Amino acid sequence: MANGWAQGVCSLFNYKTEKFFIASNKKIGVLFRLFQLAVIGYLIGWVFIWKKGYQEREEAFESSVFTKLKGFALINTTEHGLHVWGAEDYVIPSQGDNVFFIVTNYIETPNQRLGLCAESPKVPDGVCSHDDDCTDGIPVIAGHGMKTGRCMNETGTCQIYGWCPVECSQTPMVPLLGKAENFSVYIRNFIRFPRFDFSKSNVLPSNNHTYLKSCYYDKVHHPYCPIFRMGDLVSWTGHSFQEMAVKGGVVGVGIEWNCDLDKDYSKCNPTYSFTRLDNSKYQNITGYNFRFARYYRYADGETNRSLFKVYGIRFDIMVNGEARKFSIVPTVVNIGSGVALMGVGVFCCDMILIYMMHGSSFYRQRKFETVVKKHDRRPREERRARHHRHGHDRHKKEDTLDLENQLLSSSPIRSPRIHKHRSHEQKHVKEATSRSHRSPERKPVAQASSSRMPHSPKK
Repeated sequence: MANGWAQGVCSLFNYKTEKFFIASNKKIGVLFRLFQLAVIGYLIGWVFIWKKGYQEREEAFESSVFTKLKGFALINTTEHGLHVWGAEDYVIPSQGDNVFFIVTNYIETPNQRLGLCAESPKVPDGVCSHDDDCTDGIPVIAGHGMKTGRCMNETGTCQIYGWCPVECSQTPMVPLLGKAENFSVYIRNFIRFPRFDFSKSNVLPSNNHTYLKSCYYDKVHHPYCPIFRMGDLVSWTGHSFQEMAVKGGVVGVGIEWNCDLDKDYSKCNPTYSFTRLDNSKYQNITGYNFRFARYYRYADGETNRSLFKVYGIRFDIMVNGEARKFSIVPTVVNIGSGVALMGVGVFCCDMILIYMMHGSSFYRQRKFETVVKKHDRRPREERRARHHRHGHDRHKKEDTLDLENQLLSSSPIRSPRIHKHRSHEQKHVKEATSRSHRSPERKPVAQASSSRMPHSPKK
């Protein structure tokens, strides 16, 4: 157990590096090339051509929307007679913005005055059977006034103090402002991308001042005209204007700016989209309506009002945009990502080759190899051999000197001639000694030097 822990700790300090070898395996080779082609196709086709990965993007733009409606409608009803509706009547709010509402149908309750009257029987909290059900001073929940403590037997509802008479909620089944289908709306949009200092409008610059007074937007014939028919805005959502005008609805108008700033300025143009936002199969959550009142003060100081419950179509203008321009940073990042994907292919092919294929153990042995450094003992052996050679040479030199001394001591006569021969002999001995010192492998022959010694003269 301890030995295993020790080996585990020691393995933490091992260093692993890659080892490359060429495996002549066609299956792995074909698989690796196919993976490389797939990565290259993804990088070129999807990243650079389709997604424009070589460009820098900006989505934080600045936008402003201005709207203006025009059109008149003549209404003649039994209750209210003849009435002319202009843009100041049916457009709420009158100051155009990115959200505007156009009235298509309404219920009017005219000449309301503050006083006492019976609550509407359509209000559940106002229904009563005796006076105890109408507590004085308590407002009617979702009603029209304050309870007075009296139950009206004629209507079966509580008496209230409020604007009387109460509202009649019978909705006309035919839109009173059905002719609003032919009204027009002028939508002007300004957009700016601060990073690239680029700005543009959806109105085509032109010196023809009559163009905007006579054109209507058409995707094919007039794509740069910012004037839209109300009926077209609804029909492009897939619904009928006359059906939506009865109970109202919500229409979303999308303006999309996708600008490639590497191209010409004129190539940056908006595209429009239209959808109904309140579309649902449940009728109780579709439609759009609200109430407002118009007040009048008579000469006697009494205040009256006309209450309107209006139905109509609300238009939400939603602007989205993106600008792109070439930049070296995203280009390098995407290329680096492609190179990293190449590494994933190498890893997968390695796993298949050394673990899954037939003969994987052979490739695994070639791939993984443990290398341990061994200490070289040759220098120590060379020093030992050199020491023996020097000792052998020293012994040879000592033997040569002993031989020389013996030869010198064996001659009793010291004549000049003998001295001359002796000097010549010593010279030969020194030369032999030096040669033996230079070439330790050669063995000096002592007999050769002794044979050269001159014979001593006879007495």
